[in-house]
Amino acid sequence: MDIFEAIHSRRSIGKVKQDPVEKEKIHKILEAGTRAPSHYKTEPWKFFVLTEEGRRPLGRTLAEIAAEKMDDPTTEENQLLLQGQEMKAFRAPVIIAAAVVPSEHPKALPVEEIGAVNSAIQNMLLAAHALGLGAIWRTGAPCYHPKMKNLFGLEGDAQILGFLYLGYPNTTKEESPRIPFEEKTEWWSEDFE
Repeated sequence: MDIFEAIHSRRSIGKVKQDPVEKEKIHKILEAGTRAPSHYKTEPWKFFVLTEEGRRPLGRTLAEIAAEKMDDPTTEENQLLLQGQEMKAFRAPVIIAAAVVPSEHPKALPVEEIGAVNSAIQNMLLAAHALGLGAIWRTGAPCYHPKMKNLFGLEGDAQILGFLYLGYPNTTKEESPRIPFEEKTEWWSEDFE
């Protein structure tokens, strides 16, 4: 698939089949992530691949985080909500948790380390699309919760930056409108005053 075709046709696909994803495709997606740029070649990413029952600890942690906001998590209504949170980890057959593990490089800025991992995530989304998979990048407050850091054994400034849910698409998505680049771009040149 041509890179421009991949960029223009990729969509966030949240509804995927539960069919297993071949390991070689997962390997290609991870390899694409490691090809992202990083200042000072720090490569500050770490990936966790969750499949089958390996997704359950994520589901439990999502439920624990949600329970913290409830006055009484033991009510029948809240128990159903917590079950829904737990089942989020089973929406796709593969989840890749992407973390930033900032390097010790003295010139590496934290924002640039995060930017490198975000670039890796975009590479992985494009690779998944090129391989015929549907993918969606999920973030939100639970990603940055201390319980999530603890689940993945992250310490210090390391943190989860998102979850990539991967599988074979169970839906199609139309092109979403975008603001034309002309409205988001200023050209500065030697004639600029």
